[in-house]
Amino acid sequence: MRPAHRTRLVLVRHGQTDHNREGRLQGQVDIPLNENGRHQAETLARTVAASPPDVIVSSPLSRARDTAGAIARACGLQVTTDESFLERSFGQWEGLRGEDIRSRWPSEHADWRAHRPITGLDIEDRPEVGERVAAGCRRLLEENPERTVMVVAHGAAITLGITALLGLDMRGFRGIAGLENCHRSVLEPLHAEPTEGLMRLLSHNLPPDFT
Repeated sequence: MRPAHRTRLVLVRHGQTDHNREGRLQGQVDIPLNENGRHQAETLARTVAASPPDVIVSSPLSRARDTAGAIARACGLQVTTDESFLERSFGQWEGLRGEDIRSRWPSEHADWRAHRPITGLDIEDRPEVGERVAAGCRRLLEENPERTVMVVAHGAAITLGITALLGLDMRGFRGIAGLENCHRSVLEPLHAEPTEGLMRLLSHNLPPDFT
């Protein structure tokens, strides 16, 4: 995963939680890893330790922080946290299943599924999330040239962040699948467009035991 003297960004989704298993939106509510999620994190940690990153940064939410902690212990590194990598806020929908949202807010649910803006429910807009995550990634890469930076974050935040880093339309583009729990994606700067801060996607949705 880490050729010498190349700047790399590795984005990791946290391990499974009970909300994930039950199909509930988590957003920024702090839900811990469940037993399976802890096992996923330890599996990923063993894999990453064979070719460790130089820097590990995590969302401050415990499910991401604990996943990052397992990786850091295996690699002999420390974890710092950064609110840039918080999950997308889903406002009044946090903790609910999709069918609950559809039955109570049918119009807003249809807008959500179509990637249209949703007003009045404190739901963070897609471009806002993508730019927040992308800006955090760009800052870390600027601070760590020719190093591998690993960010442990959340499904929606990572998908939108990747979309922004690739220079794609965060409201309309749907071509990037979401990461599964403890899966990861690898990007590197697109040197042909250095002033734009664009990146290219090298690998996507790699499983915890993929070397």
